[in-house]
Amino acid sequence: MASSGLPIHIHCSAQKPSVSSSANFDHLKSTLSNAFKPFLKQIERLPLRIDVAPQTLNDTCLKLVDAAVDSVFEFADQPLLPSQSNFGPVDEMKEAVQVTNIQGEIPRDFAEGVYIRNGPNPIFGALTSTSSMFGRSSYTWIEGEGMLHALYFCKGVEGDWTVLYKNRYVETETLKLEKQRNKPSFLPAIEGDSPAILSAYLLNMLRYGKVNKEISNTNVFEHGGKMYSIAENHKPQEINILTLETLNDWDVNGGWNRPFSSHPKKAPGTGELVILGIDATKPFAELGVISADGNKLLHRADLKLNRCSLCHEIGVTQRYNVFMDHPLLIDLNRLVRGSSLMKYEKEGYARIGIMPRYESADSIQWFKVKPNCTFHLFNCFEDGDEVVMWGCRALDSIIPGPDKGQNKFDWFSRKLRPIKPIEGSMDAVSEDQLVFPRPYEWRMNKQTGDVKERNLTGTEYSMDFPFINEGFVGVQNNYGYCQVRDSIASSASGMAKYGGLAKLYFGEQNPGFSLKENEVEGLTKVEYHMFEKNTFGTGAAFVPKQGGVEEDDGWVVTFVHNEDTNISQVLIIEAKSFTSKPVARITLPFRVPYGFHGTFRPMQLQNDILSIIPSLNSKIVKSISPSCSQIHE
Repeated sequence: MASSGLPIHIHCSAQKPSVSSSANFDHLKSTLSNAFKPFLKQIERLPLRIDVAPQTLNDTCLKLVDAAVDSVFEFADQPLLPSQSNFGPVDEMKEAVQVTNIQGEIPRDFAEGVYIRNGPNPIFGALTSTSSMFGRSSYTWIEGEGMLHALYFCKGVEGDWTVLYKNRYVETETLKLEKQRNKPSFLPAIEGDSPAILSAYLLNMLRYGKVNKEISNTNVFEHGGKMYSIAENHKPQEINILTLETLNDWDVNGGWNRPFSSHPKKAPGTGELVILGIDATKPFAELGVISADGNKLLHRADLKLNRCSLCHEIGVTQRYNVFMDHPLLIDLNRLVRGSSLMKYEKEGYARIGIMPRYESADSIQWFKVKPNCTFHLFNCFEDGDEVVMWGCRALDSIIPGPDKGQNKFDWFSRKLRPIKPIEGSMDAVSEDQLVFPRPYEWRMNKQTGDVKERNLTGTEYSMDFPFINEGFVGVQNNYGYCQVRDSIASSASGMAKYGGLAKLYFGEQNPGFSLKENEVEGLTKVEYHMFEKNTFGTGAAFVPKQGGVEEDDGWVVTFVHNEDTNISQVLIIEAKSFTSKPVARITLPFRVPYGFHGTFRPMQLQNDILSIIPSLNSKIVKSISPSCSQIHE
């Protein structure tokens, strides 16, 4: 896509204004939104990832703009409480290290490969906020530069295991830029006072050609034999899985020019990748289908939405694409009017769209559902005339947080408390308890247009970050897994913490549940694997057993951190004996912060061991790969 520029004349000054002495300052703040309105129509033609070539502006003027920004905007770190310490960043490692502290045994039929997880790791030590004559803006809790944490399982010729660990930043263009400047440079442009967000929006574009940073901190996925790191606000970055080096942005050989949602899906049968890209400007949502080898965009369709719904996931079945249009909205007009850029509209509508794989928006069949905020899906599949969707549904959004980012700890502490259901309905909860995701089912009948929806679990635990055996994406599955929130610890720290894992048996009813008069189906059977006290996990994934026959033949792997000992581990849990102790605990030599999503990629590593850790002992190299040992020697 060609770069676009705004025809704006800038009068720069490096002199810091005297806020207290300005008689017109309050008027300036109150009217700044009106001052930006002439630019709105031009801004609306540009996407959030706008590429403005800074070279087109006078270099001297750009330096003056930088000086003015440095003078007017004061950066400050957003401090972490002691109970939030493992959300703090860690240093990037120079080289992978061997991990030798393993309790239990890695199963002999465990898959050789790489367990990798993404997550935020602010490059300058903390998320920042800014204050200025325009007000305050700050980064939301989901931001921060992406860092990959990878555990390599290398199987030797005798069947013994060598485990290696490495972390590395995702080297986006904006991370490189701030590294070069050696200081926070982008102004936060999502959360805060409207005038501050608008000024950040414009100044970031003028100085760097982008509204905000490319964080790439949310998920990792494989397609066409390549690995990619991703977040909602930019195209994915291709990653060398052995070195974790960032290679390039993936635009499907020039076929795609907007962000992906963080959870693209492989279509069953074809292996094609179905993607969804949202934007704050029209077209608000576009769907794409990428060839199985990743080289060609086979199909693209504007979904013709009339609003920008922050859709984090897309679902697939054998024939259909399935997507959500819920009332967590990004709205530039609302921002210019003085309200929030991103907001959950509690009185807004929600619907689910079902669309044949390669069709246009005209083919979408919409199903109106109860208003909700659903970020993550277990799976979608076809069941006769019905399309079934399983996800983790809440009645409000935890993103971005409190209005304008004010009183964050109090807001999150209230929202993350254990739920106290009101008599009469499992959805009847207090206003402060709506941010409580848990498994949920929607059944859309394509013949009648009817929808049946129900909770799959009760109110004992909040659950999110679902995953399944990926061999069953798009077809009916019997099992799903997700992370279990520790509501007490989360409320106490003001940050979501996950104290265990859950295994759902979708075809079985909870034996301890009795039906009420107004319910036609019981809750789903659930087994729990809870971690030790003050131990919390992130990035769990399913590892299929080599030669496995049944869907749950395999293991669940997860990063965990014990806050009492400050020790991070990776656990390997037998899926068929889910409530039993982990079969292996791998203690890492470094702290791993809490993060977001992880995946396991099976692959042979014997011949690549020296690419991962060139300094590995020659005896260990020989035990893994005799051919590599000859090169090493």
